[in-house]
Amino acid sequence: MRSEVEHYLEVDPRKLKLVYEAVDHDLFKPGDADLARAHVAGYGITKPFLLFVSSLWPYKNCDGLLRAWALARDDLGGRQLAIVGEGRDEKYLKSLHLLAAQLGISADVVFVGGVPLAETVFFYRAADALVYPSFNETFGLPILEAMACACPVVTSNTSSMPEIAGDAAMLAAPSKPDSIARAMIDVAGPERDRLRARGLRRASKFTWGATAQGTLDVYREAATQRHGQKSRSATTHSAQLMNVSEWSQR
Repeated sequence: MRSEVEHYLEVDPRKLKLVYEAVDHDLFKPGDADLARAHVAGYGITKPFLLFVSSLWPYKNCDGLLRAWALARDDLGGRQLAIVGEGRDEKYLKSLHLLAAQLGISADVVFVGGVPLAETVFFYRAADALVYPSFNETFGLPILEAMACACPVVTSNTSSMPEIAGDAAMLAAPSKPDSIARAMIDVAGPERDRLRARGLRRASKFTWGATAQGTLDVYREAATQRHGQKSRSATTHSAQLMNVSEWSQR
């Protein structure tokens, strides 16, 4: 977020105060993985799987994920790829189906479509990892939602995503399918347990209490500065009146 704001807006970094969004920890939390897997089976997810959660816009880079999947599938042990999100750009959605067929991975990919927010919890709990290779995000809430559910994360090494993920995710270059593929193989294997633990710690920092406190701190700082400016102005005005009074008595 900080890098995005500083890139697109001319703002003094000393005056930039960021207040982060939060995760609904009452909803997004670890749960019974077996129950979650049984639940998502109703959507056609019948094998261990990796997960993509987002509305399907081109900048979300689902096409890059499909190309990466074609490179990594032989090392992913017969897993499925679940694409959860509304196809808001119909032309792009059709191109994704066509691309999956051209790459020979259609049998691996399940286009779930849009689901209610509460349903995504089951996908996070059941998935081996979330893969979120977007080109650009102002925040990237699915990263933290997945982490809060103990789901390891692969995300992009650009835009706001490294800032949100911290050291709790595998980072990949979104424009390079081979980079995404390598990260998926790693997160499905030796990095999985380490990232799960780090993700839980990372997500725990993003609470609505912290968001409220950060917002309150900004208002308090602004009020203090405004009060200081008024005090300085009043002092200056008093000094000016005193000078005028002294001059008039000469």
